[in-house]
Amino acid sequence: MTALTATTAPIVTDPTARDTTAQAADPGAPADATPGAPLVLPGSPDLLRSVFRQHAAGVAVITSETGGRPAGFTATSLNSVSADPPLLSFTIGTGSSSWPAIRDSEHVGVHILGEHQRDLAGLFARSGADRFGPATDWTAGPHGVPLLDGVLAWLVCRIVARVPAGAHRVIIAEAVAGHPAGEGRPLLYHQGRFNALRD
Repeated sequence: MTALTATTAPIVTDPTARDTTAQAADPGAPADATPGAPLVLPGSPDLLRSVFRQHAAGVAVITSETGGRPAGFTATSLNSVSADPPLLSFTIGTGSSSWPAIRDSEHVGVHILGEHQRDLAGLFARSGADRFGPATDWTAGPHGVPLLDGVLAWLVCRIVARVPAGAHRVIIAEAVAGHPAGEGRPLLYHQGRFNALRD
């Protein structure tokens, strides 16, 4: 059986992700609500946040280069879209410091992190951090995309669409190069924390 082991440091990719409760005594609460029980009202932003806190997601770092400067951020929204053509997607907020680089780049790097890379995930999630400083081992890959060392797998992808979605953009990109054979087990994100699989 496989279980999740949580680390003590919370991820900070989405600082708005939080558990918000409404009590049954509130005038807007449904009549059949259990008194004192946590409740998220249907259709509220907190409903989606609360549900997705139960969803264990893989952790990736997205990188790009523009104007000779590398940029990157931690993402838990990575999804496979299509095998033929080989498309994936991820989201980024337009208020993110990495958004201008993603907006202006033709290619991005997508890195699947291992459980040994919690610190790296935290670094790329932290606002104002020196993400490509001495603590980060990386090289320039195809199309000048920064590639991180020691990851489980990586792709270089060509951005084909930037789709508006509220205050975010859904980035759709086509894989053009990559390597799938890194060693280790995946790092996961669950209940607002980085987690590791446990046998």
